[in-house]
Amino acid sequence: MKKEFKGSEMLSPVPAVMASLGEGDEANIITIAWTGIINSKPPMTYVSIRKSRHSHDILMKTGEFVINLTTEALAEKADWCGVKSGRDFDKWKETGLTKEPASVVKCPMIAESPVNLECRVVEVKELGSHDMFMAEIVKVHVDEDIIDDDGHFDVVGAGLVAYIHGHYYGIKRKPLGRFGFSVMKAKTKKRLSKEAHEKRVENNRRKRANNK
Repeated sequence: MKKEFKGSEMLSPVPAVMASLGEGDEANIITIAWTGIINSKPPMTYVSIRKSRHSHDILMKTGEFVINLTTEALAEKADWCGVKSGRDFDKWKETGLTKEPASVVKCPMIAESPVNLECRVVEVKELGSHDMFMAEIVKVHVDEDIIDDDGHFDVVGAGLVAYIHGHYYGIKRKPLGRFGFSVMKAKTKKRLSKEAHEKRVENNRRKRANNK
């Protein structure tokens, strides 16, 4: 038996990211949970922002932003940036977050974030409470610390954060499976499990060697 509710923003979990936008002294940070991927080729994302937000006016003027993924270590700063307004505070100064030049867009990235996605707005859709800024992802930056020897991103190991009904949750957990695991042959599962184990052993060996 399920209980019915009126339509609401019940979809969870969603990313908790910090979007940086604006240039120079006008550069600001806004924490956003209404974001995601909407296309693969070209890679496209979106951010939905209330019209009353300070960042809304900045983004309407510049048409560029950076999505900076949030980690457990950055969660408190992200929350602060979501509660306070850039009209009243210099969020960079108040949080101690560092501006880092982007490669394509003019707004800064957040240096402390392990993954930064440079974005250019291609369309703005007025929805009601929010405007959706649909954008192409024109460049991605990833910390070398979370790239393994095979060139894969260990974004889970980076300690990323999700947002669920007003709370922040860490997602540093063991994966339940990879895409296609439901139809994978037993032999393939065994091989991948063995490879993953060997990689963990090697990574632990390197960490011990580096700590000596």
